[in-house]
Amino acid sequence: MKSVWEIAEEIARLGTLEEIEKCGYGADARKGVVNAIEKQKRRIAKEQKLLDKYEKMSSYEQNLKPGCRYIAGVDEAGRGPIAGEVVAAAVILPDGFLLPGLDDSKKLSLEKREAFREIIMREADYGIGIASVEEIDKLNIYEASKLAMRRAVDNLNLTPGHLLVDAMTIDMGIDETPIIKGDANSVSIAAASVIAKTTRDMMMKDYDAQYPGYHFSNHKGYGTREHLAGLEKYGVLPVHRKTFEPVKSLILKQ
Repeated sequence: MKSVWEIAEEIARLGTLEEIEKCGYGADARKGVVNAIEKQKRRIAKEQKLLDKYEKMSSYEQNLKPGCRYIAGVDEAGRGPIAGEVVAAAVILPDGFLLPGLDDSKKLSLEKREAFREIIMREADYGIGIASVEEIDKLNIYEASKLAMRRAVDNLNLTPGHLLVDAMTIDMGIDETPIIKGDANSVSIAAASVIAKTTRDMMMKDYDAQYPGYHFSNHKGYGTREHLAGLEKYGVLPVHRKTFEPVKSLILKQ
């Protein structure tokens, strides 16, 4: 008779519920075997759930594919902070691309975001666009976000025939579809959200080293209590958005 360990190793290699049903170990009452079967069933169910979600999130792309070869998802990161640039990304996923678990970057762990960033940048065409703090203050954050998105599209190597944009239209003369909560409903936009957020987070890490005491790595420029304490203690920096509160009021006090 095979040991529990040997059977558990076999079960761990099974990829479908059908294979588990046919494996012949369902009648083995040993606790270790029972646990191994249940564990593998849960793993397979979880993987299937991620695949189903990925397929659902691919519906916009699939509906456009018959007549459009290159579809770019576009998203931005950094509209809400009181410091730092707004960063956008545009991503064209290749045919057959599959990345179960891809989602709105804010829903992913740091480890997942960084791992997915590597995969997307290796396998897809992507462009990154940035609007500066000065441009944010001059234009307003909405227009600066559109500017960053346009720059991201311009930085693609391929020419997209259609844009899927997270809750905006960016008016580039390219057919586009704005999608509410696009980063959770389109794989292309989700991929763009991962690139945009990880890029901006790296920029914030650099600011953390450049400006000790403000803790940019922690809050990413958002107006947290920690950030506001640093702002009160050390003053306004060149990377702070001068038209955003409480930065605007602090400048008026000086």
